[in-house]
Amino acid sequence: MAYKHWTIEELPWDQLDPSKVDPDTLKVAKAAALVEYNGHDYADYLCNVFSDDPEFQAAARAWAVEEVQHGEALGRWAQAVDPSWDFQAAVRRFREGYKVDTQVDASKRGSRSGELVSRCIVETGTSSYYTALLESTDEPVFKAICKHIATDELRHWKLFYQHLKRYLEKERLGRIGRLRVALSRIDETEDDELAYAYYAANHADVPYDRLTYFQAYTKRAYSYYRRHHLDRMVSMVFKASGLPPHGWLHDAAAAYAFKRMRRKAEDLAHAA
Repeated sequence: MAYKHWTIEELPWDQLDPSKVDPDTLKVAKAAALVEYNGHDYADYLCNVFSDDPEFQAAARAWAVEEVQHGEALGRWAQAVDPSWDFQAAVRRFREGYKVDTQVDASKRGSRSGELVSRCIVETGTSSYYTALLESTDEPVFKAICKHIATDELRHWKLFYQHLKRYLEKERLGRIGRLRVALSRIDETEDDELAYAYYAANHADVPYDRLTYFQAYTKRAYSYYRRHHLDRMVSMVFKASGLPPHGWLHDAAAAYAFKRMRRKAEDLAHAA
């Protein structure tokens, strides 16, 4: 049985204050709850990719338990703030419309090292995102949830990075290959998963339009980021890619990434 570093019951539920919840924050939290709650599907995928590696399979299963707990915590919080929202009904809508392909025998990243780089990128994004949400809210329970999740996701990054180092000794995936995987995974943040989660969590009474809900989600999610969040993200991406996590290249990349993110958020807000 996987060890959990915290429990939902120990959160400060007696301090819940819905008056301190921004409506947009509630919407993105509902969407995040659905994605996190799908952790076991991703573990199934990873265990098929690493079918002959019981050490990694055990780590992936333990990781999934914590991911699902993230979804449960966010879902319970969202229901407490908005009693009209049904978390499990939203989960069912999401799973009916978005499927994780778990029936694989190899990574779509081309190698196991590539898969682990990709997982590091995902954990980089989630750790930074929940840190940004943590620093944007004054609601005590949500603040505690985001702090726990951000800490978990950073630990998950370290977990996948340790396994990446192990596989790099076998596969010798170079910096260019690792960076290529990292950039392609960053681009995939604009795929259907987050857009559909936002739709299933908030607007399932109308037909789904990918562009509409991608824009609705991205406009809100990007608005929470500040420059120091991008500095940290780029450091983690660079380290997973085999590049120096500090220095002039990092600074230039972080400045560019923040400028691009802010421009996109502003453009989407203006369009809305």
